Amino acid sequence: MRKNYSTGAKWEDIVGYSRAVQIGNTLEVSGTVATDGSNVVAKGDFYGQTKYIIEKIENVLKQAGFELKDVLRTRIFVTDISQWEAVGKAHGEYFKEIKPVTSMVEVSALIDPGYLVEIEVSAVKV
Repeated sequence: MRKNYSTGAKWEDIVGYSRAVQIGNTLEVSGTVATDGSNVVAKGDFYGQTKYIIEKIENVLKQAGFELKDVLRTRIFVTDISQWEAVGKAHGEYFKEIKPVTSMVEVSALIDPGYLVEIEVSAVKV
């Protein structure tokens, strides 16, 4: 059984994607950035954006009946890898005990120049 989760953002229909997709006990969450829907949150702050993003992802997980402890993998995209410690610190505040597998990769840009971090997650409910 497949269930799509939407935020209602216009981009979901234009681009053709869902906020998250659940098949069985697996949930995949799309790349998430620090936006409240119309504004960049924590401008210029890698740590602040990472915290905001993880909290935003946690809300999607809860909507689907999952928790942070169900996260198997995080994929972190940053616009400046020299800020890895700030991003890692925020990530660790949520995942220190869970310890999902992860990647952190520098990218040349995200969709808006104000976005410094984008995170995807995969979760499995056992």
